[in-house]
Amino acid sequence: MDREKRNDTKPVPENLEEVLNEAQVRTLRSIRYFGWELHFVRRPLFQEVIPVLINRDGDKFIILMENGAINEMPDLDIRDCTPAPELMKKIAGE
Repeated sequence: MDREKRNDTKPVPENLEEVLNEAQVRTLRSIRYFGWELHFVRRPLFQEVIPVLINRDGDKFIILMENGAINEMPDLDIRDCTPAPELMKKIAGE
C-alpha cells in the first residue's frame, strides 16, 4: 500500500474494516443485523481510528470504541450524516 502524499501515514483502504481491530469487527458484524453500516473512519493525529456507523434511515450515527463498545452519543461534529446512495442500497440489501 502506498503512503499518503500529505504525510507519512498509510492511506485509508477501500475496505474500511481493514483498519478495525478484532473487537470492533465483531461488534460491527453483530449490529449490521439491525441496519447499521460502517460509513467512514476518522484518523485523528496520534490517536486510534474512530469508526463511524450510520443507521439504515441515515439519520443517526454511532462510533465503535477501541474495545468494541458502542458510543451512541459521540462528541463528534459531522456536517452531513446522509450516506452515499451506494451505501443506502447496501444497507437495504439491494
